[in-house]
Amino acid sequence: MNEDLELRPDQWEALKALRAPAANPSRLSRFAVESLITLGYVALRGDAFALTPAGRKALVRGSSQLLLDIAA
Repeated sequence: MNEDLELRPDQWEALKALRAPAANPSRLSRFAVESLITLGYVALRGDAFALTPAGRKALVRGSSQLLLDIAA
């Protein structure tokens, strides 16, 4: 997995939403969640999505591009 990978805003929002235990997958972008699964940040557990250790690390690390967008 590329540690310097930058997430798109929709992927970032989906990742943040999934940190809540009662995340509602119907309100998440399907494309964003599927891409996060492919990247190894999210796993399907039964009928629910769960953050993987890599997904939790990505949340803690944040996205430098999003910080640049906020600063602009």
